Amino acid sequence: MKRIAGVIKSKKKGLFLGVTGGIATGKTVVANVLQELGAGLIDLDLIARKVVERGTPGLGELIEYFGNQFLHEDGTLDRKMLSKIVFQDADKRKRLEEVTHPFIFEELLKEVNNITEKDEEAIIQVVVPLLIEKKAQSLFDRVIVVYIPQELQIERLTRRDGISRQEAANMLKAQLPIDDKLEHADFVVNNEGSLQDTRRQVEEIWQALRKLQAERQKSP
Repeated sequence: MKRIAGVIKSKKKGLFLGVTGGIATGKTVVANVLQELGAGLIDLDLIARKVVERGTPGLGELIEYFGNQFLHEDGTLDRKMLSKIVFQDADKRKRLEEVTHPFIFEELLKEVNNITEKDEEAIIQVVVPLLIEKKAQSLFDRVIVVYIPQELQIERLTRRDGISRQEAANMLKAQLPIDDKLEHADFVVNNEGSLQDTRRQVEEIWQALRKLQAERQKSP
């Protein structure tokens, strides 16, 4: 973490935005709107998938610990089955993070550098589902929390993943309650309404970020 913080803070002309929330709150929707407006996008969920693809060192280490029972017949990771287990077992969840996080952070650094090499003044958003839980706020200039009430989280999660309400509730227990995340936010997007309403909120935040960036660039 300290290494990433050092790299991010060294990018004086850019602006780094952490986008977080709870499961099924709509982080991807908000991130896509920000990208349309001009923000660079790095999604830690996508990186997490990449570092455990078939043939990667990350998947090899997972197999060493968890065995082959979490693999599909084609040798790819059965993420749904693995998630179901680790969300119910704190020790297994911790081990999963210990294995994958070094690979994830290395890939994150690569993507940050790729964007800033093309535009050193870029506003870069990094979508980090567990940003608050990992106390990673200090990595970023500003933090957006995407919010919906917990009951709506459960409803959306059951529909999205085809799981029971109890399974959805268990997954939420592995994260800080969404209401508790609000106190760590510089900006909040309430995503329980229409897409149009969400877009309006994101556009207002984008204008505030552009203003902040302009002010910082005037400073010596």
